[in-house]
Amino acid sequence: MGRPHRTELYHDVPSACWPIVYSPDYNITFMGLEKLHPFDAGKWGKVINFLKEEKLIADDLIVQAREATEEDLLVVHTRRYLNKLKWSFVVATITEVPPLFFLPNFFVQRKVLKPLRTQTGGTIMAGKLAIDRGWAINVGGGFHHCSSDKGGGFCAYADITLAVKFLFERVEGVSKATIIDLDAHQGNGHERDFMDDQRVYIMDVYNRYIYPGDGFAKRAIKRKVELDGGTEDTEYLQKVQTHVEGTLNESRPDIIIYNAGTDILDGDPLGGLAISPQGIVKRDEIVFMAARSRRIPILMVTSGGYQKRTARIIADSILNLHNLRLIDNELATRGAENPKLPSYFYS
Repeated sequence: MGRPHRTELYHDVPSACWPIVYSPDYNITFMGLEKLHPFDAGKWGKVINFLKEEKLIADDLIVQAREATEEDLLVVHTRRYLNKLKWSFVVATITEVPPLFFLPNFFVQRKVLKPLRTQTGGTIMAGKLAIDRGWAINVGGGFHHCSSDKGGGFCAYADITLAVKFLFERVEGVSKATIIDLDAHQGNGHERDFMDDQRVYIMDVYNRYIYPGDGFAKRAIKRKVELDGGTEDTEYLQKVQTHVEGTLNESRPDIIIYNAGTDILDGDPLGGLAISPQGIVKRDEIVFMAARSRRIPILMVTSGGYQKRTARIIADSILNLHNLRLIDNELATRGAENPKLPSYFYS
């Protein structure tokens, strides 16, 4: 295999920065068309604003996400697929916003695909940061329905697959990854991409009755937890606890990619589950606690969540992780100064 391509996504981050990745370019706004999809296309900026209001972070302490270039995307995607995105009707189908069909592609590229490429760059950057600091959160990303040659379900780029492949190619000592996918939907994109890759262990907990129902992709799931519609906190959290522990005891990865969708929230129009805001906060705590106790770096992406109140819940969850010292910039900073011995793990 040749040397990895040149990329701007693996640059050194100042040690004072939190390993929280974001850019104002994540947010999608154009002529109100974003309101035609149930997704809150500005939720990422709202999460950051809540965290700033709570004095957890400030603009100069956030890692600014960079847009993934075509060369970055080709690490996973086929050129044929990327060329298809130059057709507005293809993007309209993937994002489920039909009026995009009628807009010129340069407009679609700038207003829809650039934000998604920037979030994808953010996930790749956060993968490296998680290894360096012990944890990282991309406030966007989690496009788990996209695979190397097919998008869908609002997911145009395979950011989870890309983050894993970048780490395997570029970071010494990272040879096994575990994906814990707790979005309400099956993560068929990364499942298709890692179908025959024994280095990647996939745990997926999802509503069995909703999109995408991808039977072929299910063959890649090592630990599959299919939920009934209307599942509530007690059953859900017990299953998450049991299966996260089981997964990490079985897989012993070098990194966890945690797809933390909030579309499990009661009342979500697409998720069909009935988890409370407190249940979501507890779920994230369970995953981070399991990673921390085993000293495994963890990358969290925010994925699906289709109600206006999800941004507040994501922010509350991050604040809870900080209050419990499951994420802490002081520890992450010390880890940055000596990445070989991140004291994050030994506090």
